[in-house]
Amino acid sequence: MRKVRDVTTTLATKPLNAADRCDSCGAQAYIRAMLDQGELLFCGHHGRKFEAKLRPIALEWHDETARLTAPSEPAS
Repeated sequence: MRKVRDVTTTLATKPLNAADRCDSCGAQAYIRAMLDQGELLFCGHHGRKFEAKLRPIALEWHDETARLTAPSEPAS
């Protein structure tokens, strides 16, 4: 878990990118759970696995798993 100081809405809702990795398995993260103690990042699989326990205590639950099924942009 990463400690986050002075969390703002802007920081908390910053889009996840390819460098953000799941804290459980290291795959690309698509879910960010902001907690009092810091943030946790999860892939879709682990986000769903822990959602029922974490969502009630999370300050914010940022879910970008819809990107996994969205049509991709054609290459230019």
